[in-house]
Amino acid sequence: MIILPLVFFTSFFVVLLSTPALIRVALLKRLFDEPDDERKLHRRRIPTIGGVIIFGGTIFAFALWFPIDTPELVKSVTDFKFIIATIIILFFVGIKDDIIGTAPVKKLVAHVIVGMILVLMADLRLTGLHGIFGVREIPYWGQIFMSLFTYIVVVNSFNLIDGVDGLAGGVGLIASVAFGTWFLLAGNTVMACLSFALSGSLLAFLIFNFSPAKIFMGDSGSLSIGLILCVLSLKLVEYDQSQLTGFVSEISKPVFALAVLTYPLFDTLRIFIYRSLRGLSPFSADRNHIHHRLIDIGLNHRQTVLCIYSYNLIVIALAVFTRHLSPNYSFIIVGIGALALAQVPFFIPKRKNISESNSESANEK
Repeated sequence: MIILPLVFFTSFFVVLLSTPALIRVALLKRLFDEPDDERKLHRRRIPTIGGVIIFGGTIFAFALWFPIDTPELVKSVTDFKFIIATIIILFFVGIKDDIIGTAPVKKLVAHVIVGMILVLMADLRLTGLHGIFGVREIPYWGQIFMSLFTYIVVVNSFNLIDGVDGLAGGVGLIASVAFGTWFLLAGNTVMACLSFALSGSLLAFLIFNFSPAKIFMGDSGSLSIGLILCVLSLKLVEYDQSQLTGFVSEISKPVFALAVLTYPLFDTLRIFIYRSLRGLSPFSADRNHIHHRLIDIGLNHRQTVLCIYSYNLIVIALAVFTRHLSPNYSFIIVGIGALALAQVPFFIPKRKNISESNSESANEK
């Protein structure tokens, strides 16, 4: 398994060594975010094209160390082909949006195209709930609909939580390491390589993105991360149970995937419901995310993201510790635990005067 450290450190050093130059170029070419909106938490100009280096580092490391000695080489090459094709589409949509903006309709068209490629051409789709609520398989038309819905929700959830220094990058790092560890234990080297390529890039990027941020990942980064994690989650859920042994065979695959992606999925669902009940567009920007609440009760950016990291890790641990239970009980315990923990900040009163240091640098969705 020497290939996994190689892929991790390759992406890590590509991003670590290239990001300072990217920051200088972005400032020189005025590719930064202006603090001209009261919803934005930052008060200085910060480059917004960090996704360029996340994309480059991840794809370079994955392609360079792509394992060609896997038992199912044809399937692995097919996965590689479609992953590269779809991430390129979303990357260019994101980078255009970061630089000059992209019409929502065009972004929607891109998402539909990518979703159809993954579901219909790559045959990457959910076939059922694998025992949750007693549902194991669903009709083919339901598989297509549910898979497209899952793709759109997961990808956009990472785009929406990118609102505080280090948040999307850190949550993506935790998710990629969790998925990578699962695929390593399951014996799937290809998906493990993809996971650790992304985690290496994100760890290096966090050095520059953690508060106070020197660069933002932008839509090019959040969309790319969301797509890779969506592919990994679908691959995990649909992994052949008969090929699993030991520890990973005991864990409910859907419950583990949901636990890994708990924060972006829960915060997106919560904010969509909140906006809809108020008669607003679910995609309208506001200050009602969980990270906003944590800042409003007096935490700074670092404390906020560390709280959310801890939340994500606790929920993942719940999924692991309940592995001996039935999928239904595990799902209920993890779901209730995630919901209860997420409500804690809303029982703490807001501070009347929020420190200016809490409003130094962040992007808003």
